[in-house]
Amino acid sequence: MLGNYLPILIFLAIATVLAVVLLTLGTLLGRLSARHPDDPDKRSAYECGFEAFEDTRMKFDVRYYLVAILFIIFDLETAFLIPWAVVLLRVGTVGLVAMGIFLFILVVGFAYEWKKGALEWD
Repeated sequence: MLGNYLPILIFLAIATVLAVVLLTLGTLLGRLSARHPDDPDKRSAYECGFEAFEDTRMKFDVRYYLVAILFIIFDLETAFLIPWAVVLLRVGTVGLVAMGIFLFILVVGFAYEWKKGALEWD
């Protein structure tokens, strides 16, 4: 019985030891670098080269999130084309028709979003 769970227990033990070592090293190195800052700009809140122009808690426009979600949806749906293309010869005509229906639904959804103006940034 224990032989079945031994690989899992070994994996958990290694993961625990690794987590403790990495957290300890991060804590120690963080305290060490906090005592000796090399550059005051590195200690600032923004490391992109310039200060923030506005409040960091400003609200984003809903269109930003809508375009991001639509991108993820259409990107994931088109990712289904790769495995289908790999096995196209094995799935035959049925697979071709199924993917045609899938792509038709995808194009109809894209056209609907385009017509509603969800992709407009203005």
